Amino acid sequence: MNFALKKLAAATLVLAGLASVTSPALANITPQQSAAILKSFSDASVKDFREFLTSVAKSDLAKADKLDQSIAAFLGNKPLTADQQNEIHRLLGIYARVKYGAAATQTLRELVAIPTFRVEGVEQHDNPEFIKIAAKIKDLAQAFNLNFRNVDNRVYEISLEGKGDEVVGIHAHADVVPVTPENWVLKDGTRLDPFKVTLVGDRMYGRGTEDDKNGIVVAMYAMKIIKEEKLPLARNFKLLVDTTEETSGDAIPYYFERNPTPNYNLALDGGYPVVIAEKGYGTVMASFARRAGDGKGAEITGLTGGLATNQIPSTSVATLVTDNPAELAAALQKAGAEYAKANGGNFEVSAKVDGKDVKLTVTGVSAHSSEPESGVNPVARMLDFINSLDGKVALKHNHITDAARYAADNWGLDYLGGKLGVGFSDSFMGPLTTSLTYVGLDDKALKLAVNLRVPKGKSPEVLKSEIAGKLDAWSKKSHITPAFDYSIAAPMFRNPEGEWVKALLAVASENLGMKHEFGTSAGATSVHELPNGVQFGLAMPDVKYTGHNDNEFKTVEQFLLDLQVVTEMMGRVGQLPKL
Repeated sequence: MNFALKKLAAATLVLAGLASVTSPALANITPQQSAAILKSFSDASVKDFREFLTSVAKSDLAKADKLDQSIAAFLGNKPLTADQQNEIHRLLGIYARVKYGAAATQTLRELVAIPTFRVEGVEQHDNPEFIKIAAKIKDLAQAFNLNFRNVDNRVYEISLEGKGDEVVGIHAHADVVPVTPENWVLKDGTRLDPFKVTLVGDRMYGRGTEDDKNGIVVAMYAMKIIKEEKLPLARNFKLLVDTTEETSGDAIPYYFERNPTPNYNLALDGGYPVVIAEKGYGTVMASFARRAGDGKGAEITGLTGGLATNQIPSTSVATLVTDNPAELAAALQKAGAEYAKANGGNFEVSAKVDGKDVKLTVTGVSAHSSEPESGVNPVARMLDFINSLDGKVALKHNHITDAARYAADNWGLDYLGGKLGVGFSDSFMGPLTTSLTYVGLDDKALKLAVNLRVPKGKSPEVLKSEIAGKLDAWSKKSHITPAFDYSIAAPMFRNPEGEWVKALLAVASENLGMKHEFGTSAGATSVHELPNGVQFGLAMPDVKYTGHNDNEFKTVEQFLLDLQVVTEMMGRVGQLPKL
């Protein structure tokens, strides 16, 4: 290390002076002041962080708020107070936006263009698209002078080395949920390509813009900035990019069977400011063996729903075969209008002749299954509507009508487990949710999933026993005997202690103008089972989450804020004397 770098280290890493800090130090730079600083710069106007600081110090804002004193101390290699240290890190985050906002946005476009969803019959680590994105991330890491390891194409590890043995794991994922391309249409009729970022106003539409390729991008650029500015770190960072977060979830366990677990773990795949509790993820999968239709009337031969158990789609479509398509379509259209009106009127039922068939479509509002209240579930409404047709429209009874009766009798339109009588709630984590999501139909059976999000209050074993007991009783009474498969995980709840969570909470709440309170989430992330695991963004809790939805988007402003927040967080956590 040359003399200049030694001076920079002395100016930046003030560990001894911070060791006695017990309450969170403030950066004293408001979101409004950050915005004012941003307006003064463009990406071409600064060469590096020190030049940026020199320019900021000359502003009236810096003089008025004594920022110039913090900057002078930093640039003059003088000891910094805790508040001054945090002000420098706040300015580091703002610098990240100025210098690399445009480049990071372009990188997001490039990652979204790689369609990394699960392909039936192909292992994720053998999927050419995952091999392609691994190569892209490797090229980025090498260009940023970061260490890269591809762990058997399951997890991509990007490392930023510091002093000491402690490791902070930053978690994001490269896989995305599948898309139904024909549903990616804006209200004005504009058709979107799910795997091409389309900018409309401030919205960047594209699969993965919110869940979770944005997390990969902002973390890598934060690491790049800390590396190129030669800011010393008291600990190591590892960005772990998962490839199976949306499906089997086996990539991260595979990694940890072969590699040590980080001491602290942050998922950039949830909500701000800091989420310390996650509901348990569960699935009740019912399988209805195909059977020939009996009785008279039309027969339902096809049914669609979500493409994944954690995805509530915008539409559900049933295909019906009949000798008189026009008459059937008219009857279904009339019954559908009456059903929609009687059940809230916030969805649409339509029936149209399609050659010799009739296509029955229920259109709702897509949502992530962790937030069923933010959508209108067309799968639940389709099945309940089909079941309600008995006596109104003649239908043959088969495996699909069996599934409709099962769904209507046990789950209905309620997503809180009330219909089945298993609902409960926790005062902090909220209620159990039960969403009809995935529909899979092959030549052997129809599979229908109910996605569960389970808070504290009942163990997985107790909840499973309750649900299974009620469904077994229903099967005996209805003489419909689907095969059931149950999978229910326990919720996560962390006791928030330590300087690191105080720092996380301060960084997010101050930058984003949020309450200084820990949060809870219905979404499970890859830190669910890991030590000291929390969510740190990247979604705002009071804004509808569009990941898993048709027309998924991230606003440019929020993406740049994420870059700012994550850069500040890594600099600040990286230099704390004790976590």
